[in-house]
Amino acid sequence: MPLQASDARRHLALPEGITACLFDLDGVLTQTATVHAVAWKQMFDAFLLERSQATGLPFLEFTLPGDYSGHVDGKLRQDGVRSFLASRGIVLPEGSDDDLTTATTVYGLGQRKNALVLDIIQRDGVDVYEGSVRFVEAVRAAGLRTAVVSASRNCHTVLLVTGIEHLFEVRIDGVVAGEAGLPGKPAPDTFLAAAAALGVEPKHCAVFEDALAGVEAGRAGSFGWVVGVDRVGQTAALRDHGADVVVTDLAELLSVEER
Repeated sequence: MPLQASDARRHLALPEGITACLFDLDGVLTQTATVHAVAWKQMFDAFLLERSQATGLPFLEFTLPGDYSGHVDGKLRQDGVRSFLASRGIVLPEGSDDDLTTATTVYGLGQRKNALVLDIIQRDGVDVYEGSVRFVEAVRAAGLRTAVVSASRNCHTVLLVTGIEHLFEVRIDGVVAGEAGLPGKPAPDTFLAAAAALGVEPKHCAVFEDALAGVEAGRAGSFGWVVGVDRVGQTAALRDHGADVVVTDLAELLSVEER
């Protein structure tokens, strides 16, 4: 017999008063953070090598996890490009969202990275973190509201490929943020938009994030609970950036019999 929502709630390690859960996608629910990291490195290393050959300046590669965590993880694509370029003292024309992958602009580099991500997804598919998906299913069974909040413009594609789109009532992603003019993480606006779409006050929402920029956004938005998901050994950094608690997988927030 299916559990009643009140019974199902007992299987969740959530604070009282939390009625909605807002989930990042890459690195929290799906194993696409590594795909993004590889694509960023491929794109930036190729760009930096071309620049080195043209200018005679030394080639300094894009580092994992350092440059990835510090400049691009969890951010809107163009924000990540700007942040990393600024760290190297490089200024490029902004360009526009219509730029081709061949354009040496902020948007052009973003398009190059996105093309690499799509190639990898089409070639290899996408895996989910099974424990985290079980947690989302338990959240739904307990009658809580759910939203996915991702900087990726490929969020909808990934949700469809992995078969988990039905678990979320609201999707705020890079496409939605661009259309609405929402600043990306670490600004809280995309999470706030998800809460508003669900009709739930931020203080009653929990945020689940693996990116430093994402937990910063959760803290900046005064959300009721901010959970950091540590996939790469950055527990201390996640706490320093605003996480109330850090887990290695969302299954840790389920009762033992539900894991």
